[in-house]
Amino acid sequence: MGLVTVGTWTIAALAGLYLLYLWLSGGGMRRAKVTRFPATLVFSHPTLAVSALVCWIAALVTGSRVLAWVAFGGLAVAALLGFVMFTRWLGAGRHEKDGPGFPVLAVTLHGLAGVTTFVLVFLTASAARVF
Repeated sequence: MGLVTVGTWTIAALAGLYLLYLWLSGGGMRRAKVTRFPATLVFSHPTLAVSALVCWIAALVTGSRVLAWVAFGGLAVAALLGFVMFTRWLGAGRHEKDGPGFPVLAVTLHGLAGVTTFVLVFLTASAARVF
């Protein structure tokens, strides 16, 4: 189950990378100081998720339950930040009309892969063995 989790995590990461690319190419860093997606939020989310992925891979290699739970904690914070961005994205239709925004399919794929990963990490970290 640990390797399946790496697969779902990779899918979430690729979809997230695509969304980050769209945000940056759409002028995300050049907008006014107050935006619906502040740069700190946008960069903290993937930084935490990638750090948690590194801990997860280390947990798979070493069999350490502590690293598995550290990965889960980092992923939980990253998921919370992702949920904040998702709710801001949902509310954007009422406030901001400057462009097409993010594609619904990419956001949905990223969210579903992220939730699946979150559940799999929790279940695997809870098991007696990590692999």
